[in-house]
Amino acid sequence: MTVLAGVLAAAAALLHVYIWVLESFRWTEPATRRTFGVSERDAPVLAPMAYNQGFYNLFLAIITIVGLALLGSQEDVGRALSLAGTGSMLGAALVLVTHDRSMARAAITQGTLPALAVLFLVLSM
Repeated sequence: MTVLAGVLAAAAALLHVYIWVLESFRWTEPATRRTFGVSERDAPVLAPMAYNQGFYNLFLAIITIVGLALLGSQEDVGRALSLAGTGSMLGAALVLVTHDRSMARAAITQGTLPALAVLFLVLSM
């Protein structure tokens, strides 16, 4: 069960690294703007916010990856960090969908892997 939890948490972390790249470095690219539903006119105005938000995603991924790295040697610390990272990812997805139901698809994309990781991390305790 811990291996499955680790794979899911790692996949969630990689997804959030990808989101970091999109938000922090590719925000004004047409494909990224389409992904986030942002107009060409609004993209430069929103770029500083997206850059900052992208780094939040990166930090959640780093917390999760450090937790996974520690699972073998310091299981309790590794599990706590992995749960903190994936739980925060899941929380962000829930905030997204509860704030705006039209964002359900994005929330599902952002939250499914972390939700499964949280589930299996808790079940493997």
